[in-house]
Amino acid sequence: QRHRRQGFCNLLHEMTRSTETRFLVITHNSITMSHMDRLFGVTMAEKGVSQLVSVDLERAEKLRAVG
Repeated sequence: QRHRRQGFCNLLHEMTRSTETRFLVITHNSITMSHMDRLFGVTMAEKGVSQLVSVDLERAEKLRAVG
């Protein structure tokens, strides 16, 4: 199972590099999420009101290294 996820992530990275195509992957899998450049989430702070949350993982890693 883990090997298949790693292969899927490698395939996405290769296709992104060679074709400059962007992909939207919907997952709760932490292995898959750890290979992404950016994460988006939808949260509901109050009933009936959804909010989009975004994290640029590359930028977050740079900030973490500085601080």
